[in-house]
Amino acid sequence: MGRLLVLALLVFPLTAFAAAPCGPAQEGATNDYPTSARADYVFGCMAVNGQTQDTLDRCSCAVDVVASILPYEQYVSAETVLSMQQEKSVLASEFQTPAAKEIVRRLREAEAEGEVRCF
Repeated sequence: MGRLLVLALLVFPLTAFAAAPCGPAQEGATNDYPTSARADYVFGCMAVNGQTQDTLDRCSCAVDVVASILPYEQYVSAETVLSMQQEKSVLASEFQTPAAKEIVRRLREAEAEGEVRCF
C-alpha cells in the first residue's frame, strides 16, 4: 500500500505537468501552425542566434508567440511576400505594394513581440 501511494505521488505531478498548457500559443489562441512550419522557424532562428539548448528554448518560445498573434494563413502570406520580394523579376514588383508591406509589417511585429518575450 505504501509503495502504491509513493508511486501515485510521483506519477501524478508528472501527468499533471504533461497535461498543462505550454507556452503562449496555448493562451486562447488557435494552434494552427503545422509542426513543420514551427520546426522551420526554430531552425532559422537557431541558425541566426546559435545552436545551443538555451537558444532552442528561446526560439521555440518565439514561434509560439508568433503563432499566438498571427494566424498561420497570414504567416504563410507574409513569408511568401518576403520570398518574392527577394526575386529579381517583374513579378517581384507586385510584392512591393502597400498591402504586401502591411502583411510583412504584421509578421515583423509578431516576431518583435516574440523577441521581447523570449530573448
